[in-house]
Amino acid sequence: MTTPPATEPHHLPGHGPGPDDSGRWFRRTLAVMAGIAVAVAVWQLQQLVLVLFASALVGLMLSDFAALLQRRLRLPFALAIAAAILIPLAALATIFGLFGSMMVEQFIILSQRFPAALAQVESWVRSYAIGDDLISQLTNYAPKMEQVVGIVQATLANVGSAITGFAVVLVAALYLAAQPRLYIDGLIAMLPSESRVRAGETVAAVRESLTAWLKGQAIGMAFVAVGTSLGLWLVGLPSPLAIGLVAGLCEFVPYLGVILVAAPTVILGFGQGPDTGIFTIIALVVVQQLQGNVVMPIAQSTFGDLPPVLTIFSLIAAGTLLGPLGVVLAVPLTVVGMALLKVRLTRLGRSSPLTGG
Repeated sequence: MTTPPATEPHHLPGHGPGPDDSGRWFRRTLAVMAGIAVAVAVWQLQQLVLVLFASALVGLMLSDFAALLQRRLRLPFALAIAAAILIPLAALATIFGLFGSMMVEQFIILSQRFPAALAQVESWVRSYAIGDDLISQLTNYAPKMEQVVGIVQATLANVGSAITGFAVVLVAALYLAAQPRLYIDGLIAMLPSESRVRAGETVAAVRESLTAWLKGQAIGMAFVAVGTSLGLWLVGLPSPLAIGLVAGLCEFVPYLGVILVAAPTVILGFGQGPDTGIFTIIALVVVQQLQGNVVMPIAQSTFGDLPPVLTIFSLIAAGTLLGPLGVVLAVPLTVVGMALLKVRLTRLGRSSPLTGG
C-alpha cells in the first residue's frame, strides 16, 4: 500500500501569506496610496478644481442651449453652438442698449441714497431706549478704520481676481461646449476597459441632474427678478429694476442671496419711512413665498430639486472649506454628489433615502 505524496499547504495558521496574497495586498496598498495622493493633490488645487467645475457648468449651459437650437431649427452643430454663444450676447447687448442708461442711473441713485437711508434708520432706532442700547453695543464691536481699509483693499484685490477667473471660465466653457465628447471620451479612455461603460453611464446621469437643476434654477431666478422689481415698484422704492436684477442673480445661491439683497433693500425702505419699510418687507416676503411655495414646486415636479436642509448645510460646508467660490458652486456640487449617490444605489438595487429615487 503506497502513501499519497504530501501536498504543501497554501495558507495555514502560523504560516506566512502565499505569493498570491502578497501580490494582492501590495496592489491594494498601492491603490490606497494613489487615492490618498490624488485627494491631497485635489485639495491643494481646490481653487483650480472649482474653476474647472464652473467652466464645465457654463459649458453645459451652452451645450444644452445649442442642442435645443439644433433640434428646433435643425441646424448643424457648428452653427448651433455659434448661435448658442451669440444669442445670449446679442440679448445682453440689446437689454443694456435699451435699459443700460436707466440701470446705471438707478445704481447711482442707490449709492447716493443708501448712506442717508442708513443714517435715518439709525436715528429712528435710537429714538427707542432698547434700540439705542443695541446700537451702542454694536458700535463697540465695529471695526476700526485700519481694519476697514484692509477689508476694502482685500475686496478690490478679490474683484480683480474674480474678473480674471470669470474670463478664464468663459473661455474654457466655450472650448468645452464646442467639443464636449473630446474631453469626456478622453477621460473615460483613461479608465480600465471594464469600467468604461459604467463611467459613461455615470457621466450621463450627472449631466442629466445638472441640466434639470439648471432649468429649475433659471425659472426661480427669472421669477425673483421680475417679482422683486414689480413689488418694489408698487411700493415706491427707488431703482426697483436694479434691485430686482441683483435679486435674480443672487438667487443662484439659495437663501444667502435672499439675505444679501433683503438687508439693504429693507434699509432703503425704512429710510423713506416706517410705512414704506413695512411694505418693502411684505413685498420681499410675498415674492419669496410665491417662489418657494408655488413656482419652484411646479419646476421641481418637472426638473427635480434638492432637500432644503441638504442645501443649507452644503452652503455652510462649502463656505467653511472652499471660500466664496465654493459657496457659489455649493449647490451644483451637491447636485453632482446626489447624482453619484443615486447611480451607486441604483447599481446596488436600493433607493435613495433622501430623494426616494
